[in-house]
Amino acid sequence: MDHYINDVIVRGAAEALADGSAATEAHHLLLAIAAHEGTAAHRVLSAAGLGGQEIGQALDREFEHSLNAVGVSRTAYHLPEPSREGKNPPKLGASARLAIERGFAAATGKKDLRPAHLLLGILDTEIGTVPRALALAGIDRAELMAQTREALEHERW
Repeated sequence: MDHYINDVIVRGAAEALADGSAATEAHHLLLAIAAHEGTAAHRVLSAAGLGGQEIGQALDREFEHSLNAVGVSRTAYHLPEPSREGKNPPKLGASARLAIERGFAAATGKKDLRPAHLLLGILDTEIGTVPRALALAGIDRAELMAQTREALEHERW
């Protein structure tokens, strides 16, 4: 499991670098989980129609929706490409740290920790980018959490 968490954090940091973020946040970890095949977490996301591309599209819609909420139209302005400069990977941001903590808390102990616990940690929040993006994509977050819990009951990894 330690290798899996490290891989998700490394992949999440790569996602953060790709979009020019200063920190790796929960939505970057979600993209990393979607890219990591062979786990119950990946299967739950795939069954809900949430591959990496679909999650990326949902995050784009969330970004545009957030801009519109403050009166900014993405099409009215030429936004610069994200800066991908920087030699060090982005550090974990607050939402990513909380998601990991919630994932650990969802397991009965470190030995029982599995990838789906990390997915639960990401999904188990009422506010933030992930729940807004999922809502805009028409995904029932509570149902996705229930499917993740069911996968935890029936699958080892």
